[in-house]
Amino acid sequence: MEKYNMKFKKKYGQNFLKDKNIVKRIVSLSKLDQNSLVIEVGPGGAIMTKELAKQAANVLAYEIDCDLKEELASRLADNSNVSVLFKDFLEADLMEDVKKYKYQTLFFISNVPYYITTPIILKLIHSNLFFDKIVMMVQKEVGERFCANCGSKQYSSISVLLNYYFNIKKEFLVSRKEFIPEPNVDSMVLSFSPKRLLPMKDFSFFEKLIRDSFQYKRKTIRNNLKQYNLEIIEEVLKRHHFTLSVRAEELRYEIFVELANELLLYYNSE
Repeated sequence: MEKYNMKFKKKYGQNFLKDKNIVKRIVSLSKLDQNSLVIEVGPGGAIMTKELAKQAANVLAYEIDCDLKEELASRLADNSNVSVLFKDFLEADLMEDVKKYKYQTLFFISNVPYYITTPIILKLIHSNLFFDKIVMMVQKEVGERFCANCGSKQYSSISVLLNYYFNIKKEFLVSRKEFIPEPNVDSMVLSFSPKRLLPMKDFSFFEKLIRDSFQYKRKTIRNNLKQYNLEIIEEVLKRHHFTLSVRAEELRYEIFVELANELLLYYNSE
């Protein structure tokens, strides 16, 4: 078990893993080799960073807590293939940061700070980088929402968006007892593999349409999307045997893609 002699900061969501076997299991989910670059957020005590460094050519880690500089320098002293950037990952220019590396495969593997889990995955989507695989440890409830199926209680706008981009797999659960300090929730390890994307006219419009569709959970598409052209929406829904009285959680991501494309086709022809 890993031991940490440091002051943990709640504002940064610092909960560090203790068991190296769990770390090895997480890292083993990706086929890392000496042509791989791995991005990690929140290296913390570097228990995962060191394991990644054993298998990948390079590890680029982002740490927002500058008080960890000495600790990380000490723990990573023997890992010359690790670079730690002490800055906010959400404000980083990922395209610029990876320019200096030569790699054939790119991975994101991280026990992410739970309070910014969704912003992190959205950052990766909008980075214009191709990730061969993304592996994240997230709060269990968030993980259930990320990979929720159409029609389930957990199905939400983020479920639709992520299902458009990725094949998502629940890998395994991690007890809260495996962390220092112990959080109030259990965790889940998810893997995201890129899928062949359906043709999309405008990704920003697609995302806005999804958010608007789910803005009031109990309301129908007719009510949530009344600012859009309901005739076009009704026409698309009829093709899939739905009416305007359907709720967003009953619609597969493919239908949202079709809705977005048909609406844009109409608006652009006006």
